Amino acid sequence: MRKWLVLLVLAALSAFTYNYTNHSDQDPYLLTDYSRLHPVTIKRIVKGRETEQLVQVVRDAAAQDLKISIAGQRHSQGGHTYYKDAVVVDMTAFNCVLAVNAAARTVTVQAGATWADVQRSVQPYGLAVRTMQSQNIFTVGGSISVNAHGRDLRNGSLIKSVISYRLLMADGRILDVSRSSHSELFPLALGGYGLFGIILDVTLSLTEDTMYRLRVDTVTADDYAQYFRKHVLGNPNIHMHLARVSVGPDRYLTDMYAVNYEVGAEAEYDPEEFELQDAEQWVTPAKALFQLNRLSDTWKDTFWEMQLGVFKGQEGQLISRNNAMRSDAAFMETREPGWNDLLQEYFIPMDQYADFLKDFGPLLKRHKLNLLNITVRYVNQDDEAALSYAREDMFALVCLFRAPLGEKEQARFGEGIRAVVDQVIAHDGTYYLPYAGYPTRAQLHAVYPDAEKFFQLKREYDSDELFYNGFYEQYGVIEGDKR
Repeated sequence: MRKWLVLLVLAALSAFTYNYTNHSDQDPYLLTDYSRLHPVTIKRIVKGRETEQLVQVVRDAAAQDLKISIAGQRHSQGGHTYYKDAVVVDMTAFNCVLAVNAAARTVTVQAGATWADVQRSVQPYGLAVRTMQSQNIFTVGGSISVNAHGRDLRNGSLIKSVISYRLLMADGRILDVSRSSHSELFPLALGGYGLFGIILDVTLSLTEDTMYRLRVDTVTADDYAQYFRKHVLGNPNIHMHLARVSVGPDRYLTDMYAVNYEVGAEAEYDPEEFELQDAEQWVTPAKALFQLNRLSDTWKDTFWEMQLGVFKGQEGQLISRNNAMRSDAAFMETREPGWNDLLQEYFIPMDQYADFLKDFGPLLKRHKLNLLNITVRYVNQDDEAALSYAREDMFALVCLFRAPLGEKEQARFGEGIRAVVDQVIAHDGTYYLPYAGYPTRAQLHAVYPDAEKFFQLKREYDSDELFYNGFYEQYGVIEGDKR
Protein backbone atom coordinates (compact mmCIF):
# COMPACT_ATOMS: atom_id res chain seq x y z
CA MET A 1 0.00 0.00 0.00
CA ARG A 2 2.84 2.40 0.83
CA LYS A 3 4.40 1.78 -2.61
CA TRP A 4 1.11 2.63 -4.29
CA LEU A 5 0.80 5.83 -2.24
CA VAL A 6 4.31 6.97 -3.15
CA LEU A 7 3.67 6.27 -6.81
CA LEU A 8 0.41 8.15 -6.68
CA VAL A 9 2.09 11.20 -5.18
CA LEU A 10 4.85 11.10 -7.78
CA ALA A 11 2.32 10.75 -10.57
CA ALA A 12 0.23 13.60 -9.22
CA LEU A 13 3.29 15.84 -9.11
CA SER A 14 4.07 14.84 -12.68
CA ALA A 15 0.52 15.66 -13.73
CA PHE A 16 0.84 19.06 -12.06
CA THR A 17 4.04 19.75 -13.98
CA TYR A 18 2.50 18.80 -17.33
CA ASN A 19 -0.90 20.39 -16.96
CA TYR A 20 -0.35 23.54 -14.94
CA THR A 21 3.00 24.90 -16.08
CA ASN A 22 2.27 28.08 -17.98
CA HIS A 23 4.01 27.40 -21.27
CA SER A 24 2.79 27.49 -24.85
CA ASP A 25 4.32 26.58 -28.17
CA GLN A 26 1.59 28.26 -30.20
CA ASP A 27 0.85 31.75 -31.40
CA PRO A 28 -2.41 32.66 -29.61
CA TYR A 29 -3.71 34.38 -32.76
CA LEU A 30 -3.64 31.16 -34.76
CA LEU A 31 -6.42 28.59 -34.66
CA THR A 32 -5.75 24.90 -34.37
CA ASP A 33 -7.43 21.78 -32.98
CA TYR A 34 -6.58 19.31 -30.26
CA SER A 35 -3.57 18.02 -32.21
CA ARG A 36 -1.79 21.42 -32.17
CA LEU A 37 -0.12 20.35 -35.42
CA HIS A 38 -1.19 22.86 -38.07
CA PRO A 39 -2.21 26.27 -36.68
CA VAL A 40 -3.45 28.72 -39.31
CA THR A 41 -4.69 32.29 -39.42
CA ILE A 42 -8.44 32.39 -39.98
CA LYS A 43 -10.73 35.19 -41.12
CA ARG A 44 -12.93 35.17 -38.03
CA ILE A 45 -14.86 32.96 -35.64
CA VAL A 46 -18.65 33.27 -35.61
CA LYS A 47 -20.62 31.90 -32.67
CA GLY A 48 -23.73 30.16 -33.95
CA ARG A 49 -26.75 31.30 -31.94
CA GLU A 50 -29.85 31.51 -34.17
CA THR A 51 -30.92 29.68 -37.31
CA GLU A 52 -31.46 32.85 -39.35
CA GLN A 53 -28.08 34.17 -38.21
CA LEU A 54 -26.41 31.00 -39.51
CA VAL A 55 -28.25 31.30 -42.83
CA GLN A 56 -26.94 34.84 -43.16
CA VAL A 57 -23.39 33.74 -42.29
CA VAL A 58 -23.54 31.21 -45.14
CA ARG A 59 -24.92 33.76 -47.62
CA ASP A 60 -22.39 36.42 -46.63
CA ALA A 61 -19.44 34.02 -46.92
CA ALA A 62 -20.62 32.90 -50.36
CA ALA A 63 -21.01 36.53 -51.49
CA GLN A 64 -17.49 37.36 -50.26
CA ASP A 65 -15.97 34.20 -51.78
CA LEU A 66 -14.86 32.97 -48.34
CA LYS A 67 -14.67 29.42 -47.07
CA ILE A 68 -16.63 28.10 -44.08
CA SER A 69 -15.37 25.54 -41.59
CA ILE A 70 -17.55 24.13 -38.82
CA ALA A 71 -16.35 23.54 -35.26
CA GLY A 72 -17.69 22.02 -32.07
CA GLN A 73 -15.26 21.07 -29.32
CA ARG A 74 -12.46 20.80 -31.94
CA HIS A 75 -11.25 17.40 -30.76
CA SER A 76 -10.90 16.10 -34.28
CA GLN A 77 -7.19 16.16 -34.98
CA GLY A 78 -6.85 16.42 -38.74
CA GLY A 79 -7.85 19.99 -39.60
CA HIS A 80 -11.53 19.08 -39.93
CA THR A 81 -12.73 22.13 -37.99
CA TYR A 82 -10.82 25.03 -39.55
CA TYR A 83 -9.06 26.31 -42.68
CA LYS A 84 -6.75 29.22 -43.42
CA ASP A 85 -8.56 32.52 -44.04
CA ALA A 86 -11.92 30.81 -43.50
CA VAL A 87 -14.93 31.80 -41.45
CA VAL A 88 -15.07 29.27 -38.61
CA VAL A 89 -18.60 28.69 -37.33
CA ASP A 90 -18.40 27.72 -33.67
CA MET A 91 -21.56 25.73 -32.91
CA THR A 92 -21.05 25.28 -29.17
CA ALA A 93 -23.54 28.06 -28.27
CA PHE A 94 -26.20 26.56 -30.55
CA ASN A 95 -26.98 24.02 -27.87
CA CYS A 96 -30.63 23.78 -26.87
CA VAL A 97 -32.45 20.53 -26.19
CA LEU A 98 -35.56 21.15 -28.28
CA ALA A 99 -37.82 18.22 -27.40
CA VAL A 100 -37.91 14.94 -25.49
CA ASN A 101 -40.63 12.50 -26.54
CA ALA A 102 -40.60 9.90 -23.79
CA ALA A 103 -43.34 7.78 -25.37
CA ALA A 104 -41.54 7.58 -28.71
CA ARG A 105 -38.12 7.43 -27.03
CA THR A 106 -36.67 10.27 -29.08
CA VAL A 107 -34.84 13.51 -28.38
CA THR A 108 -34.26 16.49 -30.68
CA VAL A 109 -31.26 18.70 -29.93
CA GLN A 110 -29.35 21.49 -31.60
CA ALA A 111 -25.98 20.44 -32.98
CA GLY A 112 -23.90 22.34 -30.42
CA ALA A 113 -25.44 20.53 -27.46
CA THR A 114 -23.08 18.12 -25.73
CA TRP A 115 -23.95 14.55 -24.91
CA ALA A 116 -24.00 15.65 -21.26
CA ASP A 117 -26.82 18.06 -22.20
CA VAL A 118 -28.67 15.18 -23.83
CA GLN A 119 -28.18 12.89 -20.85
CA ARG A 120 -29.40 15.51 -18.38
CA SER A 121 -32.55 16.01 -20.46
CA VAL A 122 -33.48 12.34 -20.96
CA GLN A 123 -32.38 10.72 -17.69
CA PRO A 124 -35.45 11.94 -15.71
CA TYR A 125 -37.61 9.93 -18.15
CA GLY A 126 -35.62 6.74 -17.54
CA LEU A 127 -34.02 7.03 -20.98
CA ALA A 128 -30.45 6.95 -22.26
CA VAL A 129 -28.44 7.40 -25.44
CA ARG A 130 -27.95 4.37 -27.68
CA THR A 131 -24.51 5.24 -29.07
CA MET A 132 -21.92 7.92 -28.33
CA GLN A 133 -18.22 8.18 -27.57
CA SER A 134 -16.97 7.06 -24.17
CA GLN A 135 -17.02 10.66 -22.95
CA ASN A 136 -20.00 13.02 -22.92
CA ILE A 137 -18.07 16.25 -23.48
CA PHE A 138 -18.40 16.25 -27.28
CA THR A 139 -21.09 18.02 -29.29
CA VAL A 140 -23.84 16.00 -30.93
CA GLY A 141 -23.15 17.69 -34.27
CA GLY A 142 -19.47 16.85 -34.07
CA SER A 143 -20.19 13.22 -33.23
CA ILE A 144 -22.70 13.01 -36.08
CA SER A 145 -20.13 14.45 -38.45
CA VAL A 146 -17.64 11.66 -37.68
CA ASN A 147 -20.25 8.87 -37.25
CA ALA A 148 -18.91 8.09 -33.79
CA HIS A 149 -19.01 4.78 -31.94
CA GLY A 150 -18.49 3.76 -28.33
CA ARG A 151 -18.89 1.06 -25.69
CA ASP A 152 -22.34 -0.14 -26.75
CA LEU A 153 -22.41 -3.59 -28.36
CA ARG A 154 -25.93 -3.81 -29.68
CA ASN A 155 -26.76 -0.53 -31.43
CA GLY A 156 -23.98 -0.03 -33.97
CA SER A 157 -22.28 3.24 -34.90
CA LEU A 158 -24.07 6.53 -34.41
CA ILE A 159 -25.74 6.58 -37.82
CA LYS A 160 -28.11 3.83 -36.65
CA SER A 161 -29.41 6.05 -33.82
CA VAL A 162 -30.11 9.07 -36.03
CA ILE A 163 -33.70 9.47 -37.19
CA SER A 164 -33.30 12.79 -39.02
CA TYR A 165 -31.43 16.07 -39.02
CA ARG A 166 -31.76 19.55 -40.52
CA LEU A 167 -28.95 20.62 -42.82
CA LEU A 168 -28.09 24.19 -43.85
CA MET A 169 -26.83 23.96 -47.43
CA ALA A 170 -24.33 26.14 -49.30
CA ASP A 171 -27.16 27.94 -51.13
CA GLY A 172 -28.87 28.91 -47.86
CA ARG A 173 -31.64 26.31 -48.02
CA ILE A 174 -32.46 24.23 -44.95
CA LEU A 175 -33.29 20.61 -45.73
CA ASP A 176 -35.00 18.03 -43.52
CA VAL A 177 -32.79 15.00 -44.10
CA SER A 178 -33.78 11.44 -43.22
CA ARG A 179 -33.87 7.99 -44.74
CA SER A 180 -37.05 8.98 -46.59
CA SER A 181 -36.40 12.67 -47.29
CA HIS A 182 -33.28 13.72 -49.23
CA SER A 183 -32.15 10.17 -48.60
CA GLU A 184 -28.98 10.46 -50.70
CA LEU A 185 -27.70 13.16 -48.34
CA PHE A 186 -28.46 11.20 -45.17
CA PRO A 187 -25.32 8.96 -45.20
CA LEU A 188 -23.15 11.71 -46.73
CA ALA A 189 -23.46 14.62 -44.29
CA LEU A 190 -23.73 12.11 -41.44
CA GLY A 191 -20.10 11.09 -41.27
CA GLY A 192 -19.32 13.85 -43.76
CA TYR A 193 -16.84 15.89 -41.68
CA GLY A 194 -18.66 19.18 -42.21
CA LEU A 195 -18.29 19.17 -45.99
CA PHE A 196 -21.96 19.12 -47.02
CA GLY A 197 -23.37 21.86 -44.81
CA ILE A 198 -24.10 22.89 -41.24
CA ILE A 199 -26.04 20.31 -39.25
CA LEU A 200 -28.51 22.45 -37.27
CA ASP A 201 -30.36 19.93 -35.14
CA VAL A 202 -30.71 16.17 -34.84
CA THR A 203 -33.45 13.76 -33.77
CA LEU A 204 -32.09 10.63 -32.08
CA SER A 205 -33.68 7.38 -30.97
CA LEU A 206 -33.13 6.48 -27.31
CA THR A 207 -33.13 3.37 -25.15
CA GLU A 208 -33.75 2.54 -21.47
CA ASP A 209 -31.40 3.79 -18.77
CA THR A 210 -30.53 0.31 -17.53
CA MET A 211 -28.58 -0.52 -14.38
CA TYR A 212 -25.46 -2.62 -14.98
CA ARG A 213 -23.11 -4.61 -12.83
CA LEU A 214 -19.42 -4.34 -13.67
CA ARG A 215 -17.54 -7.53 -14.52
CA VAL A 216 -13.79 -7.49 -15.13
CA ASP A 217 -12.04 -10.38 -16.88
CA THR A 218 -8.38 -10.92 -17.73
CA VAL A 219 -7.55 -12.55 -21.05
CA THR A 220 -4.62 -12.87 -23.45
CA ALA A 221 -4.59 -11.12 -26.80
CA ASP A 222 -4.40 -14.51 -28.51
CA ASP A 223 -7.63 -15.64 -26.83
CA TYR A 224 -9.52 -12.35 -26.92
CA ALA A 225 -11.57 -12.91 -30.09
CA GLN A 226 -12.79 -16.30 -28.90
CA TYR A 227 -13.47 -14.95 -25.40
CA PHE A 228 -15.39 -11.99 -26.85
CA ARG A 229 -17.60 -14.10 -29.10
CA LYS A 230 -18.46 -16.62 -26.39
CA HIS A 231 -18.62 -14.60 -23.18
CA VAL A 232 -19.53 -11.11 -24.39
CA LEU A 233 -21.49 -11.20 -27.64
CA GLY A 234 -22.87 -14.57 -26.61
CA ASN A 235 -24.30 -13.11 -23.39
CA PRO A 236 -27.37 -10.97 -24.22
CA ASN A 237 -27.26 -9.40 -20.75
CA ILE A 238 -23.97 -7.66 -21.54
CA HIS A 239 -24.84 -4.38 -23.26
CA MET A 240 -21.53 -2.53 -23.17
CA HIS A 241 -17.88 -3.55 -23.25
CA LEU A 242 -14.37 -2.19 -23.47
CA ALA A 243 -10.96 -3.79 -23.20
CA ARG A 244 -7.37 -2.62 -22.86
CA VAL A 245 -4.09 -4.08 -24.05
CA SER A 246 -0.86 -3.89 -22.05
CA VAL A 247 1.83 -1.67 -23.59
CA GLY A 248 4.62 -2.13 -21.02
CA PRO A 249 7.79 -4.01 -22.02
CA ASP A 250 7.08 -7.04 -19.78
CA ARG A 251 3.67 -7.69 -21.35
CA TYR A 252 3.97 -5.93 -24.66
CA LEU A 253 0.64 -6.34 -26.49
CA THR A 254 0.00 -9.73 -24.86
CA ASP A 255 -2.11 -9.19 -21.74
CA MET A 256 -5.59 -7.71 -21.71
CA TYR A 257 -8.43 -6.96 -19.34
CA ALA A 258 -12.06 -6.55 -20.33
CA VAL A 259 -14.73 -4.48 -18.59
CA ASN A 260 -18.27 -5.72 -19.19
CA TYR A 261 -21.51 -3.97 -18.29
CA GLU A 262 -24.04 -6.68 -17.48
CA VAL A 263 -27.68 -6.10 -16.58
CA GLY A 264 -27.94 -6.02 -12.76
CA ALA A 265 -30.65 -7.27 -10.43
CA GLU A 266 -33.28 -4.57 -9.81
CA ALA A 267 -33.85 -5.52 -6.19
CA GLU A 268 -30.29 -4.56 -5.27
CA TYR A 269 -30.12 -0.88 -6.19
CA ASP A 270 -31.62 2.40 -5.12
CA PRO A 271 -33.36 4.58 -7.75
CA GLU A 272 -31.08 7.46 -6.76
CA GLU A 273 -28.20 5.55 -8.34
CA PHE A 274 -29.70 6.43 -11.72
CA GLU A 275 -29.02 10.15 -11.14
CA LEU A 276 -26.38 11.48 -13.50
CA GLN A 277 -23.12 12.02 -11.67
CA ASP A 278 -21.32 15.36 -11.91
CA ALA A 279 -17.89 13.72 -11.80
CA GLU A 280 -16.65 10.19 -12.19
CA GLN A 281 -15.27 8.45 -9.13
CA TRP A 282 -11.45 8.30 -9.03
CA VAL A 283 -11.10 10.59 -12.05
CA THR A 284 -8.39 12.78 -10.51
CA PRO A 285 -6.14 9.88 -9.37
CA ALA A 286 -6.69 8.14 -12.71
CA LYS A 287 -5.53 11.19 -14.64
CA ALA A 288 -2.57 11.57 -12.31
CA LEU A 289 -1.59 7.91 -12.59
CA PHE A 290 -1.69 8.09 -16.36
CA GLN A 291 1.37 10.34 -16.19
CA LEU A 292 3.36 7.20 -15.33
CA ASN A 293 2.93 6.07 -18.93
CA ARG A 294 4.53 9.28 -20.14
CA LEU A 295 7.59 9.04 -17.90
CA SER A 296 9.23 5.96 -19.41
CA ASP A 297 8.53 2.45 -20.69
CA THR A 298 9.51 1.06 -17.28
CA TRP A 299 6.55 2.78 -15.64
CA LYS A 300 4.07 1.34 -18.15
CA ASP A 301 4.09 -2.09 -16.50
CA THR A 302 3.59 -0.49 -13.10
CA PHE A 303 0.71 1.57 -14.40
CA TRP A 304 -0.85 -1.53 -15.96
CA GLU A 305 -0.84 -3.35 -12.62
CA MET A 306 -2.31 -0.37 -10.82
CA GLN A 307 -4.95 0.26 -13.48
CA LEU A 308 -6.04 -3.38 -13.44
CA GLY A 309 -6.17 -3.27 -9.65
CA VAL A 310 -8.44 -0.23 -9.73
CA PHE A 311 -10.87 -1.90 -12.12
CA LYS A 312 -10.78 -5.19 -10.24
CA GLY A 313 -11.65 -3.23 -7.12
CA GLN A 314 -14.81 -1.97 -8.83
CA GLU A 315 -15.96 -5.42 -9.94
CA GLY A 316 -19.54 -6.15 -8.89
CA GLN A 317 -20.44 -2.48 -8.46
CA LEU A 318 -23.62 -1.13 -10.03
CA ILE A 319 -23.69 1.72 -12.52
CA SER A 320 -26.44 3.13 -14.71
CA ARG A 321 -26.13 3.30 -18.48
CA ASN A 322 -26.05 7.10 -18.48
CA ASN A 323 -23.27 7.17 -15.90
CA ALA A 324 -21.30 4.44 -17.69
CA MET A 325 -21.49 6.51 -20.89
CA ARG A 326 -20.35 9.78 -19.31
CA SER A 327 -16.84 8.60 -18.45
CA ASP A 328 -14.15 11.25 -18.18
CA ALA A 329 -11.40 9.27 -16.43
CA ALA A 330 -9.92 7.98 -19.68
CA PHE A 331 -9.71 11.40 -21.29
CA MET A 332 -6.15 12.40 -20.52
CA GLU A 333 -4.84 15.81 -21.46
CA THR A 334 -1.31 17.17 -21.52
CA ARG A 335 0.09 20.46 -22.68
CA GLU A 336 3.82 19.90 -22.40
CA PRO A 337 5.51 22.28 -24.86
CA GLY A 338 6.69 20.51 -27.99
CA TRP A 339 4.77 17.30 -27.24
CA ASN A 340 1.23 16.02 -27.42
CA ASP A 341 -0.79 12.82 -27.08
CA LEU A 342 -2.23 11.97 -30.50
CA LEU A 343 -4.90 9.40 -31.29
CA GLN A 344 -4.98 7.01 -34.19
CA GLU A 345 -7.62 4.32 -34.52
CA TYR A 346 -7.58 1.07 -36.47
CA PHE A 347 -10.44 -1.32 -37.20
CA ILE A 348 -9.38 -4.95 -37.52
CA PRO A 349 -11.55 -7.94 -38.49
CA MET A 350 -12.14 -10.08 -35.42
CA ASP A 351 -10.39 -13.15 -36.84
CA GLN A 352 -7.31 -11.05 -37.71
CA TYR A 353 -6.98 -9.36 -34.33
CA ALA A 354 -4.32 -11.58 -32.72
CA ASP A 355 -2.19 -11.77 -35.87
CA PHE A 356 -2.37 -8.01 -36.33
CA LEU A 357 -1.05 -7.41 -32.80
CA LYS A 358 1.86 -9.76 -33.48
CA ASP A 359 2.83 -7.64 -36.50
CA PHE A 360 1.95 -4.35 -34.82
CA GLY A 361 4.43 -4.69 -31.93
CA PRO A 362 7.66 -5.05 -33.96
CA LEU A 363 6.49 -2.26 -36.27
CA LEU A 364 6.02 0.12 -33.35
CA LYS A 365 9.50 -0.68 -32.03
CA ARG A 366 11.13 -0.36 -35.45
CA HIS A 367 9.69 3.14 -35.91
CA LYS A 368 10.11 4.10 -32.23
CA LEU A 369 6.45 4.97 -31.82
CA ASN A 370 5.69 5.62 -28.14
CA LEU A 371 2.35 3.90 -27.56
CA LEU A 372 0.72 4.96 -24.28
CA ASN A 373 -2.56 3.08 -24.39
CA ILE A 374 -4.77 0.83 -26.51
CA THR A 375 -8.48 0.67 -25.79
CA VAL A 376 -10.38 -1.99 -27.71
CA ARG A 377 -14.04 -1.62 -28.64
CA TYR A 378 -16.39 -3.59 -30.86
CA VAL A 379 -18.11 -2.04 -33.88
CA ASN A 380 -20.96 -3.64 -35.79
CA GLN A 381 -20.87 -3.84 -39.57
CA ASP A 382 -22.16 -0.60 -41.10
CA ASP A 383 -23.33 -0.70 -44.71
CA GLU A 384 -25.09 2.67 -44.55
CA ALA A 385 -22.53 5.43 -43.99
CA ALA A 386 -20.85 6.64 -47.18
CA LEU A 387 -17.46 6.52 -45.48
CA SER A 388 -18.09 3.44 -43.36
CA TYR A 389 -15.11 2.26 -41.35
CA ALA A 390 -16.78 -1.04 -40.40
CA ARG A 391 -17.00 -3.20 -43.50
CA GLU A 392 -17.74 -6.15 -41.20
CA ASP A 393 -17.95 -6.71 -37.45
CA MET A 394 -14.58 -5.44 -36.22
CA PHE A 395 -12.49 -4.59 -33.20
CA ALA A 396 -11.57 -0.92 -32.93
CA LEU A 397 -8.09 -0.32 -31.52
CA VAL A 398 -7.99 3.23 -30.17
CA CYS A 399 -4.26 3.97 -29.92
CA LEU A 400 -2.87 6.89 -27.96
CA PHE A 401 0.65 7.89 -28.96
CA ARG A 402 3.06 10.29 -27.30
CA ALA A 403 4.41 12.38 -30.17
CA PRO A 404 6.92 15.22 -30.61
CA LEU A 405 5.61 18.22 -32.52
CA GLY A 406 8.86 19.39 -34.16
CA GLU A 407 8.97 19.29 -37.95
CA LYS A 408 11.67 16.62 -38.31
CA GLU A 409 10.25 14.52 -35.49
CA GLN A 410 6.77 14.74 -36.99
CA ALA A 411 8.13 13.57 -40.34
CA ARG A 412 9.54 10.45 -38.67
CA PHE A 413 6.36 9.92 -36.67
CA GLY A 414 4.25 10.19 -39.82
CA GLU A 415 6.44 7.67 -41.60
CA GLY A 416 5.81 5.22 -38.78
CA ILE A 417 2.05 5.77 -38.83
CA ARG A 418 1.95 5.19 -42.59
CA ALA A 419 3.79 1.91 -42.07
CA VAL A 420 1.16 0.95 -39.50
CA VAL A 421 -1.63 1.79 -41.97
CA ASP A 422 0.03 -0.48 -44.55
CA GLN A 423 -0.06 -3.26 -41.97
CA VAL A 424 -3.72 -2.50 -41.22
CA ILE A 425 -4.52 -2.79 -44.93
CA ALA A 426 -2.59 -6.09 -45.10
CA HIS A 427 -4.92 -7.42 -42.39
CA ASP A 428 -8.07 -6.26 -44.26
CA GLY A 429 -8.60 -3.46 -41.76
CA THR A 430 -9.49 0.21 -41.95
CA TYR A 431 -8.56 3.35 -40.03
CA TYR A 432 -10.63 6.21 -38.62
CA LEU A 433 -10.65 9.59 -40.37
CA PRO A 434 -11.13 12.13 -37.51
CA TYR A 435 -7.47 11.98 -36.53
CA ALA A 436 -4.31 13.61 -37.86
CA GLY A 437 -3.88 12.97 -41.57
CA TYR A 438 -0.65 10.99 -41.69
CA PRO A 439 -1.93 8.44 -44.25
CA THR A 440 -1.41 9.17 -47.94
CA ARG A 441 -4.20 9.74 -50.44
CA ALA A 442 -3.50 6.32 -51.88
CA GLN A 443 -3.91 4.75 -48.44
CA LEU A 444 -7.18 6.58 -47.85
CA HIS A 445 -8.62 5.40 -51.15
CA ALA A 446 -7.42 1.85 -50.50
CA VAL A 447 -9.26 1.81 -47.18
CA TYR A 448 -12.29 3.82 -48.35
CA PRO A 449 -13.02 2.73 -51.94
CA ASP A 450 -16.10 4.98 -52.05
CA ALA A 451 -14.12 8.11 -51.11
CA GLU A 452 -13.83 9.34 -54.70
CA LYS A 453 -17.60 9.19 -55.11
CA PHE A 454 -18.05 10.87 -51.71
CA PHE A 455 -15.87 13.83 -52.68
CA GLN A 456 -17.51 14.06 -56.11
CA LEU A 457 -20.95 14.29 -54.48
CA LYS A 458 -19.61 16.95 -52.12
CA ARG A 459 -18.77 19.08 -55.15
CA GLU A 460 -22.19 18.42 -56.70
CA TYR A 461 -24.04 19.57 -53.59
CA ASP A 462 -21.55 22.40 -52.93
CA SER A 463 -20.32 23.40 -56.39
CA ASP A 464 -18.40 26.44 -55.14
CA GLU A 465 -16.77 24.40 -52.36
CA LEU A 466 -18.01 26.82 -49.72
CA PHE A 467 -17.63 24.27 -46.92
CA TYR A 468 -13.93 23.59 -46.66
CA ASN A 469 -11.38 22.36 -44.16
CA GLY A 470 -7.87 20.97 -43.87
CA PHE A 471 -9.08 17.39 -44.22
CA TYR A 472 -10.80 18.17 -47.52
CA GLU A 473 -7.79 20.07 -48.85
CA GLN A 474 -5.53 17.13 -48.05
CA TYR A 475 -7.67 14.31 -49.40
CA GLY A 476 -10.66 15.61 -51.34
CA VAL A 477 -9.84 18.43 -53.71
CA ILE A 478 -8.87 17.60 -57.26
CA GLU A 479 -5.09 17.33 -57.58
CA GLY A 480 -3.57 20.65 -58.57
CA ASP A 481 -6.66 22.58 -57.42
CA LYS A 482 -5.71 23.27 -53.78
CA ARG A 483 -6.68 26.76 -52.73
